[in-house]
Amino acid sequence: MRRPHHAGSRPAPRQHWARAIAWLSIAGGVLALLAVTLPGPLYRYGEIGLGTAFGAIRRGAMTGIGVIALALLGLLLAGLARQRRLAMYAAFGVLLGVLAFVPPWWLARQAGALPAIHDISTDTVNPPPFVAILPLRANAPNSPVYGGAEVAAQQHAAYPDIQPLHFGQPPVAVLAAAASVASAMDWKIVADRADDGRLEATAATPWFGFKDDVVIRVQAYGSGSRLDIRSESRLGGSDIGANAARIRDFSARLNKRLGHAAD
Repeated sequence: MRRPHHAGSRPAPRQHWARAIAWLSIAGGVLALLAVTLPGPLYRYGEIGLGTAFGAIRRGAMTGIGVIALALLGLLLAGLARQRRLAMYAAFGVLLGVLAFVPPWWLARQAGALPAIHDISTDTVNPPPFVAILPLRANAPNSPVYGGAEVAAQQHAAYPDIQPLHFGQPPVAVLAAAASVASAMDWKIVADRADDGRLEATAATPWFGFKDDVVIRVQAYGSGSRLDIRSESRLGGSDIGANAARIRDFSARLNKRLGHAAD
């Protein structure tokens, strides 16, 4: 004898598809997120090349878009089937897709909005030169020689706040404080020359471990000191604002330690 068809059984196909799509979106979201996050450390420790790393990130971000669309479909079906738990699973899939897509998209957007420069200095007329770091940059694609007026114009337009710092303390005290701040920022000190007011160090970006070199010059200025800082990437045409951000962070920390820079 055939069992009567109950109206309550109608949502079953929707529930089935909602469950399948929700779990598929979660699995795809995890894979997309791994494709976006793992290439940085893998490149940093020499397991993959830079091209492979960037390719994986692009594919992970594109997969993230697909995951968002799939998870939204699962969310709709879960709502129609009145399955709150499945809706939560689908919403988690949406979150994973967003986390995989948004950071690479934001970085690409930043790269398009900022000038393609990688050498930032508080003194663009007479930037502090690298000395002790030069041997470490021997095989670096980017030249340690400052790019001149064209680079300076792009920097001033994009980062007008990057300016020399002035302090009331003598150069020796300012350089010592600068070295302390650099160490606190986990920079590797290469040279600390109080005799000519120069500090050189290497900083590494947190994700890929790209090495950027920093040189600080402190000179007597009136009754106090003037500090100039230059930060340059060894690799890449655009630093996506990393060197300017580093100089801002350093400046804020030094101002806090020594007192706000004097005019």
